[in-house]
Amino acid sequence: MGRKTNDLGVLVSLVAGLLRCGAAALNPLRRTKTYLRSRTISHLAWVGADSLPIVSVIAACVGIILALQAAIQLEKVGAMSYVANLVGFSLVTELGPLLTCLILSGRAGAAFTAEIATMQISEEIDALTVMGIEPVRFLVWPKFVALVVMAPLLTLWADAVGITAGGIFASLALGLSGKVYFEQTAYFLTMRDLLSGLVKGAGFGVAITVISCWQGFLAREGAADVGRRTTSAVVQSIFVMILLDLFFTALNYIFR
Repeated sequence: MGRKTNDLGVLVSLVAGLLRCGAAALNPLRRTKTYLRSRTISHLAWVGADSLPIVSVIAACVGIILALQAAIQLEKVGAMSYVANLVGFSLVTELGPLLTCLILSGRAGAAFTAEIATMQISEEIDALTVMGIEPVRFLVWPKFVALVVMAPLLTLWADAVGITAGGIFASLALGLSGKVYFEQTAYFLTMRDLLSGLVKGAGFGVAITVISCWQGFLAREGAADVGRRTTSAVVQSIFVMILLDLFFTALNYIFR
């Protein structure tokens, strides 16, 4: 019981620290320290640009899979032109943000946990505190900004790649006109659908960062605990993302 209470205390302290950092970032009179700006830019580049290849490949494959599966079913009722609708809507509202952030949880989230857990075990975080550097601001805030900014942007990129790949496949293999495919996609999708997917991506990014860094701070039992905490962070992130996806989808349905 005491350990669970302590774990929750670490989580509350982490969230409170992020809220303080957010309030400070919104204060126009407070200047960001150079080393924090540099760390944030570095994390933005690593989370965003370095994730583009794997996100692009997976998004393209998913777009083709959706087009093929949609064609199999819609061909039975003579509605092949609706392939574009299904591919576009599925990617933009559900699979785009979810698959993108699943990749980020395994790539960035696991790295965040391992980094902080290693520092926690080697007492580097205590050293930061002794030097007067707030660990949450130095370690967590740049990661938080990077994921909250890059998760929606990578989601948008995944949507574009998936829809394009589906359209190319539909044109080459299914005999659909590429012009009709993209016109149908543009006509069917709304700005609300796009914003829904981007909000999901941002929400998933927040969940990945908080859970991953929280698990890192909980590391206590030597090097072996780094692996356990990293595994826990990825599993918990995926679980919370599925719950958030259900929550956002239910809200979208209720207020449609």
